[in-house]
Amino acid sequence: MPNITPPSVLTFAGTDPSGGAGLQADILTFASIGCHPLSVVTAITAQDTVGVDSVLAMDPEWVNDQARAILEDVQVSAFKLGLLGSVENVAVIAEIMADYPDIPLLIDPILTSGRGDDLSSEEMMEAMAELLFPQATLITPNSLEARRFAFLDESDEVALTSLDESAAHLLAMGSEYVLITGTHERTADVTNTLYGDNKLIKAYRWERLPGSYHGSGCTLTSAIAACMAHGLSVEDAVLEAQEYTWQALKNGFRPGMGQYIPDRMFWARDEEDPELNSGDGSIKAH
Repeated sequence: MPNITPPSVLTFAGTDPSGGAGLQADILTFASIGCHPLSVVTAITAQDTVGVDSVLAMDPEWVNDQARAILEDVQVSAFKLGLLGSVENVAVIAEIMADYPDIPLLIDPILTSGRGDDLSSEEMMEAMAELLFPQATLITPNSLEARRFAFLDESDEVALTSLDESAAHLLAMGSEYVLITGTHERTADVTNTLYGDNKLIKAYRWERLPGSYHGSGCTLTSAIAACMAHGLSVEDAVLEAQEYTWQALKNGFRPGMGQYIPDRMFWARDEEDPELNSGDGSIKAH
């Protein structure tokens, strides 16, 4: 049989010993969608399925050395950024990304854990907005994160700000596209909205599943990166990744005493081994 090399996707993320989110979630998602996972550790966390107890940021020189070593060796088809750990790490990663402007850059701007534990300071938010967002192909904040990032320098009633207005501010920061996820909104269904070219491109509505999930945002952004690594456009990748993520959540499981974890290998436990079939150009989940 021919030796076909899968596309490689590189994540910069913090570890999660529970396997629910972070680096482990990214790796599982990349592999499930047929990509080779590459990883740079930005932080080490002590956490479980309930919440995050502590975060130890990696030294920025270590972050740089990890990334430069693999980038000199392997051709990367997409980048995904998650928890970055410190302002210094943000600066180092921004320098690295600037050397690869033609590779899609997907950013999941993590501010808190599912329980609400703070994971990014105001200084880190400002650094991401200034140094990384202008280089991004797509950023994927949830509705709470979108409002906070959009009005970093203002004292408005952020919680009352419309998502359209928040998206306009985020696009003005330089990202080509913004996908705002609606899991935190008080709506019957979950509505995710994609913006680009200074306008709303499309709203996607999904059945709101019961329960609370650990790592859904990591899964979605990683899935988009993996789909783009396979050559899909941003809009096609966003559609396919949402279908994949919804299926992973629908098949989620509760290994501990906290939140449910998405089953990113749901297709391996399905007797029919279905294809993702949400649109043209569907790719198998393995």
